[in-house]
Amino acid sequence: MFGFLRDRTAGSDARRVLHDVFGHREFRGRQEEIVSHVVGGGSGLVLMPTGGGKSLCYQVPALVRPGLGVVVSPLIALMEDQVSALRQAGVAAAALHSELDDERRSAVMRDLGNGTLKLLYVSPERLNLESTLERLGRTDLALFAIDEAHCVSQWGHHFRPDYRSLDNLQRLFPDVPRVALTATADARTVEDIRERLGLTDDPVFRGGFDRPNIRIEAAPRDSARRQILQFAREASDGRGAGIVYCSTRKGSEQTAGWLRENGHDAISFHAGMDPADKRAAHNRFASGDAVVMAATVAFGMGIDRPDVRWVAHAALPASPESWYQEIGRAGRDGLPARSLLLHGAEDIVWARHRLEDSPASDEQKRIERERLNRMVAIAESPTCRRRILLRCFGEDLEQDCGNCDACLRPPSLRDGTVAAQKLLSAVVRTGSRFGLGHLVDVLRGEKTDKVIQFNHDQLPTFGVGKDVSAQNWRGIARQLVARGALDVAVENHGEYRPTEAARAILRGEEKVMIRVDVERVPSARNTRRRGEAPAFSGDPVFEALRSWRREEAQRQSLPAYMIFSDRTLGEIAAMRPTDLDELATVPGVGASKLERYGEDVLDTLRRCD
Repeated sequence: MFGFLRDRTAGSDARRVLHDVFGHREFRGRQEEIVSHVVGGGSGLVLMPTGGGKSLCYQVPALVRPGLGVVVSPLIALMEDQVSALRQAGVAAAALHSELDDERRSAVMRDLGNGTLKLLYVSPERLNLESTLERLGRTDLALFAIDEAHCVSQWGHHFRPDYRSLDNLQRLFPDVPRVALTATADARTVEDIRERLGLTDDPVFRGGFDRPNIRIEAAPRDSARRQILQFAREASDGRGAGIVYCSTRKGSEQTAGWLRENGHDAISFHAGMDPADKRAAHNRFASGDAVVMAATVAFGMGIDRPDVRWVAHAALPASPESWYQEIGRAGRDGLPARSLLLHGAEDIVWARHRLEDSPASDEQKRIERERLNRMVAIAESPTCRRRILLRCFGEDLEQDCGNCDACLRPPSLRDGTVAAQKLLSAVVRTGSRFGLGHLVDVLRGEKTDKVIQFNHDQLPTFGVGKDVSAQNWRGIARQLVARGALDVAVENHGEYRPTEAARAILRGEEKVMIRVDVERVPSARNTRRRGEAPAFSGDPVFEALRSWRREEAQRQSLPAYMIFSDRTLGEIAAMRPTDLDELATVPGVGASKLERYGEDVLDTLRRCD
């Protein structure tokens, strides 16, 4: 059905394919340079942010070059979404994976054999089967694309052992270009990917990692439920989706539950679910409007939905790389999006203890410890968070971003040395055997039953901090944990203990600057910041187009964004084309979609007159 594109594009140039198939007039960033390199038969590694257009860097060359483009992808849901989107654009694409029934698998193999496919998505496990490699060996190949290439590296945050065997592509298909692509890889991971895939002599194409349309916010976790609900109200446009990342499977299920109790269409996702249930949850998220996914980090890699409006983390992520990838799932359409990171001292402690207790090698532990420390630095920073985040990827902003909470509501710093000494002294004088709640009661002079039971009202530190609120004492404790002066015994009811680093503070040899936490204040949803695209909310023409798109998507059982993105509908509503030629000039309206939907779109516009 979709095989016509093979012959039509085999000899076309990249710009024509970009316009006719994908509906874009210009390449973005380094896309054209990468496409030209691969079309010419070159291999390489592409580092580009989520939503930066990585897919076009192999899809366009695959359509320009003769032969079949083979795309290695780690997730079945991701493969199916990509194939559906390509078929909407008129591309002969298919996926080969373990969940295909015999009939569908036979159809794919038949199309592969008779040469009617132009792009084949395949899992690494399926690719490495001898039968698959033998079949590809008899096929004219345009290229290999290794998507989510950080899965190749043992230093990557989503290492997949099955990706290791992809090093045989260079040996088995030496004349076929290989392009590896990832949105998150630090310098160590980049070099590991290049070595594993035999790309050390090939170029690395680095796109800018900044996603300026995403507002970055972080706050100490006080009441996660209250904070996330408030954030969801502020950040949601009533249509786009949201994601809440939770640290545990149980937490994802509970979070989805109380989100539903508070009026949100929420579902959960984690690795312990039955595969069929995970698939259903993924499809529900992809096809719903303002649906919220409460999930562990098992969810999200390769999510293509462009209108995720917000992402919240209920706990501290393990590294800047994983955090960057997760918040990057918001705002892929370039419209304003928000992210919120909630964190507490216990997050840091748990992460450190899990790391030390893991069976990883000493070198791996050292690397993960560095990543965790960078993540803590971002969370506790009193300065532009985006600048610190981007430095993790070797990128420096010339100035503060203006679109993070530290820029929008700059916190103040004060000399907290005396307060830190009081808290550390209370920890020592109570025998390092109590949790923070009890320590705060001692410092604030609260004569609780527990304080009286242990005679802690007789200590010199009793009541010395009554002028500091309990919330501020928790903030001071969290910052001392972050700088390594306090530890928490997670195996023993959260007892606070001083570390060797506390000695210099207690002796007055080290100054402690404490950030004064600023309360988050609601902000206007559609305030435009640097790099943000205009929103189209409230435009009756835009809403009419969305209503038509929803009905069409339901008729085809497709996610609505696969027909047209919100951004494309917004451009159509703004331009108000009167014929097919004018409609064809709208970004995102390619030849196939113009043929499929053009008259329906024009009819919808006429009804709005």
